[in-house]
Amino acid sequence: MELVDVPSPTPGPREVVIKTGAIGVGGVDAVIRRGTLTGYGFAEGLIPGSEVAGTVTAVGADVDPTWIGRRVWAFTGTDGGYVERAVAEIGDVLPLPDELSAIDAVTLGSAAPVAHFALEHARLAPGESVLIRGAAGSIGIAAVQLAVLGGAATIAVTTSSTERGRRLRDLGATHVLDRSGNGEPGAPLSFDVIIDIVGGVDVPMFIDMLAPNGRMVMVGAVTGMPPSDFGMRLVQAFQQSRSFATFSLNTVPAPERDAIRAAQFAAAARGELVSMVHAVLPLDQAAEAHRQMDAGVVFGRIVLVPGSA
Repeated sequence: MELVDVPSPTPGPREVVIKTGAIGVGGVDAVIRRGTLTGYGFAEGLIPGSEVAGTVTAVGADVDPTWIGRRVWAFTGTDGGYVERAVAEIGDVLPLPDELSAIDAVTLGSAAPVAHFALEHARLAPGESVLIRGAAGSIGIAAVQLAVLGGAATIAVTTSSTERGRRLRDLGATHVLDRSGNGEPGAPLSFDVIIDIVGGVDVPMFIDMLAPNGRMVMVGAVTGMPPSDFGMRLVQAFQQSRSFATFSLNTVPAPERDAIRAAQFAAAARGELVSMVHAVLPLDQAAEAHRQMDAGVVFGRIVLVPGSA
């Protein structure tokens, strides 16, 4: 990764230009950089980043000019966010409450809706138990809080350290397990719902932790894809009626997605939903942000800001 100068963007039809105040560094950025997210045509020279917050400075054709000067959050696609001025489709732009900072907006903007709809996809009901695998990232942190609000009776998390576990308990987790799913005496051995952000070779082991009629939803694969035969674990436990699903926010209609995101921004502005910022770094330290993600030391989200932090 290197810092380069690029021409100032000009908005096309139904596009806006945003002067970025904060840029979210997501797990998907690291997966793209590593080359492990294949089939999407990513090429050398790509500018990473998918979400920004800042102020609209220009609009293209078919965009209401009153957007100029408004503080917004925006999804830029799978690239193009690590910039001082970003371009986004107007349909991927949402106004921000005055009380919500740009930094908090990019900490929650992508992650919290994924957590909400993943729990909905899993049909988590009040009184049920849920395990959130890889809970120290921004999606997992949001999922813990939303599971609490949803009335889950048991909220277990997997994480890599005692300190992370303590912080997740402060957010509402009832049990802390290690990355292999082992925990303190008395921790549940099975769960009604598992939200998996990690993926990788251990997916079958976590399928085995589903209760009868349990539902596992994979929303990420930060350590890679599951083994090709992982579905055999479901078949081998046929009489348990377990199920496995994937979830992508792309499948949620835009009006529903925007309504939930706006509600979450409002909740965060009222202090009812906590954003967890691991670090705020200058944009020219984007490579350092990725080094920290690769080292597994991030709790929450790293945010980049143009200029000096």
